[in-house]
Amino acid sequence: MALEALLASRHDVVAVLTRPDARSGRGRTAGRSPVAERADAAGLPVLQPQSPREPEFLEQLAALDVDCAPVVAYGALVPQAALDLPRHGWVNLHFSLLPAWRGAAPVQHAIMAGDDITGASTFRLEAGLDTGPVFGTVTEPIGPADTAGDLLGRLAVSGAGLLVATLDGIADGRLAAEPQPAEGVSLAPRIETADARIDWALPAHVVDRRIRGVTPAPGAWTTWRGDRLRVGPVEPLPDVELPAGGVSVGPDGVIVGTGRGAVRLGDVQPAGKRKIPAADWARGARPAPGERVGA
Repeated sequence: MALEALLASRHDVVAVLTRPDARSGRGRTAGRSPVAERADAAGLPVLQPQSPREPEFLEQLAALDVDCAPVVAYGALVPQAALDLPRHGWVNLHFSLLPAWRGAAPVQHAIMAGDDITGASTFRLEAGLDTGPVFGTVTEPIGPADTAGDLLGRLAVSGAGLLVATLDGIADGRLAAEPQPAEGVSLAPRIETADARIDWALPAHVVDRRIRGVTPAPGAWTTWRGDRLRVGPVEPLPDVELPAGGVSVGPDGVIVGTGRGAVRLGDVQPAGKRKIPAADWARGARPAPGERVGA
């Protein structure tokens, strides 16, 4: 989305920097990322160093003689030698209202924390973790049913507009970055698969937020009879009482107890199978009285 916005702007995109092609599948063939494919279609050079510290990459970047290097979710630390090359530095688009949620997973953590509002920020990249001075922000409400995928999709659109507006302001000499406040700092580290395991001892509203925060990736999961069971977004039922992890199947659907209240399951995905409605899963699984998920 950001690359499309830049290509449609008044700024000249002279090259695209992205991670190396990833190998996947049984044949371990190298596949181009969507960013690299879009750059190919636009006839742009694609820079894919194993590390931005490589001398060859630094030479390529110096030869391009760019005014500014906009960056979105690059996923690698940019060394000071590279940060110093563009005349106006590197401008990073980050999906939070800095200094809140510095790190790799700001959208996920904002949902899991129960934030009502988030947004996107553009800031000058520096050696610290998302600590640079901020050029501009846009805000975005977090709805009660938003997943990380939903929210990121909206922020990708509004953030792309913010990035172009930031570059416009820098080019026109009318925009200066302001230091981040010292208060309100929170961190959003990368979420691993192990972090997405559901803790049914938590209250229903917290279970709901944590599931939505890791949907679609890495995906919330629990266990059932020793196998992994992926769980999609749920509906909190704060007034229903069941033992934590206890399963009730009836006309109202598949209900699972939590530490306080319960949740109604939506879609689930048993190990090695496709995603199905929880009611269909329960008809095959036939939970016994007293049987629990996550046990």
